[in-house]
Parts: sequence; C-alpha cells; structure tokens
Amino acid sequence: MRVTIVLPHAGLAGGVRVCAIYAKALQARGHQVHVVSTPKPLPTSFRKRMKHFFAAPPKEPGHFDNVDVPHTVIDERRPIVESDVPDADVIVATWWETAEWVAAMGPKKGRKAYFVQHDERFVGQPANRVEATFKLPMHRIAVAQWLVDLATHTYGVDQIDLVPNGVDVDHFSAPPRTKQKTPTVGIMFATAHFKGVDIALEAFKNAARNVANLKLVTFGQHQPNETLKLPPGAVFTYRPDQSKIPEIYASCDAWLFASRSEGFGLPILEAMACRTPVIGTPTGAAPELIGRGGGVLVKPQDPMDLARAIERVCRLPINEWTALSEAAWQTAQDNTWQRCTDLFEASLLRAAAGA
Repeated sequence: MRVTIVLPHAGLAGGVRVCAIYAKALQARGHQVHVVSTPKPLPTSFRKRMKHFFAAPPKEPGHFDNVDVPHTVIDERRPIVESDVPDADVIVATWWETAEWVAAMGPKKGRKAYFVQHDERFVGQPANRVEATFKLPMHRIAVAQWLVDLATHTYGVDQIDLVPNGVDVDHFSAPPRTKQKTPTVGIMFATAHFKGVDIALEAFKNAARNVANLKLVTFGQHQPNETLKLPPGAVFTYRPDQSKIPEIYASCDAWLFASRSEGFGLPILEAMACRTPVIGTPTGAAPELIGRGGGVLVKPQDPMDLARAIERVCRLPINEWTALSEAAWQTAQDNTWQRCTDLFEASLLRAAAGA
C-alpha cells in the first residue's frame, strides 16, 4: 500500500509524534510511506521577522528528525497541493487545514482519510471551517472515544474508526518498586492554557501544605516563566533526551494530568508504562485509561480536588500504592503501539479499498 501523510509543520507536537510512529511502523511492515509537511510558521512580531530574514534561525528539533521515512518539506508556508504529493493508494490528512487541502486533490493521490486527533476549534482557529472538515467525504479515524462521540452525535458522522494511541513499552518501562522515600509528583510542563499546568501548580501548592516534603519534578519543551512559576525546590529538565524521560516518570509516586482539553494524552500511558499512577482530569482518553484502576480521576479545572487526590495517593499504604502501580502498568501493556498499528493499518486498508 502506498501511503501519503500530510502534515502542517512537523515539529514537536504530540500529534506529529504519533504520525511519526505510524509512518515508521507502516514502512517497517512493507508499505511505501511518504510524508509531506509545511515549513515552520514565520514569527509573528516584526522584530523577530527581521531577525529571521537576516540570519537563519537554528534548526529546531522535530519528531521526524530520526525517522528514516521519505519526508518532503515544501518550499514555503502555503497550502499543500497535488503537485507536492506523490500518487498513492491512500492519503491521510492530520489537521483541519490539511483536511481541506487533501479534499481538493484528485483521485490519483489516493483515497482520502482524515486522522482526527483533537477537536481543533482552538482559540484563533475558524470554528466553522474546522466543523466543516468532519463532513468532508473522507474515511475517518479518531484517537479517542470522545472524538468518536463528537463526530457521531454533533456532526452526524456515520463512519469513524476508533484507533487509540499507544505506548512503546520497551522504551517506557521501569521495574516494580515501592513509593519514593520523598513523596514526589510530576507534571509535563507546557505553556498552552489548555494543558492546565496552572491548575497542577495550584494543586501542588495546596497539597504541599499537608504532605511533608512533597517534591515536584517536571520536564518540557518550554522554559518556566513568571506566569507559570515553579515552586521552590522543583526539579525541571528542559527538553530531556528521550532516553531520560522514563527515569523522570519512574521517579514519581503519581503523575498529574490536569488538562482542560486534550485529544488523547500520551503522558498518561507513558507514566503508566513506568509504573507511575496517574491523577487526571476526565479529558482525552483519561476516562478509559485511568478508569481501569491505575490512578485517580478528579474533577476538571478543580485544583482542590486534584490536591486532595495527591494527598490521598501519597498517604496510601505501600501495598495499596503497589496495587495502583501494577494496575497502571497493566493498562500500558494492553495499549502497545504494535496493537495500535494493527488497527491503524487495517483502517487505512479499508480506506484504500473504498470501504
């Protein structure tokens, strides 16, 4: 099967990472995969634009950097058109704009599939155009049940395959353990409002009043700032090497997932694979994943409820915490990328066949 994957800028976004994993896995299974993406958007400020024109900015990392799959970055920031992509059996849109671009292409470019990873009616995005992409004549694939429900009940979609994201259990792993000597929780640091880092920090501050020596560890691709200031003693790692991330997860008694909105929530499974229970809001795939017993679901946008859950997990008897840790680990084992690639490949084959 010849597969083309159409992306916006192939940077460090979680959705890009998922596409990179599938591209590599499909190619390993003998499919011909070609990725086409746009360059990084230009800076918005005049000063930064001038700096960009007079001095080439350093190349930023992306999830396709070490993926040996043919990847074309088009010449400028514009819509991707037919002449930019090879002929294929199936062509996959991965974001609402790419769905519009793919919809305009002719049949030689392949049967059209739409890989839905979030409700992309974000602030600054045209909601009416985002909504319209759900009704384009494409084979649809969604990463979480809530997106299937959104497509079905809100937009009247009558075909959408559920293909949840997975986790690399060979990379994200840790041996069985007990609780840390110092009670420790972790978060993925991000500046985007919907990620809820402000909620997690407020919850930590409240929990630290009642849990002696409570420690926070965190990592991310953005540096902390005055708006999202880390508490004294917090350990932050900026853009850690992938080999170090499992150690960060495994250094915690609980991982905090405080998102206001999420397509899936990859850190949930990554932390669980490292035997770390997850305390999370019911966004993305959290209801299904945490609901299996490997953590605690809390009220959305409620720092006090999150703080109470932190206190509860940190005070669990060792045998109860170990059971929570084991349940988290088992959930990850049931959601490997191998299994998810089976589902994704089968869905693309149906799309290519016009099913």
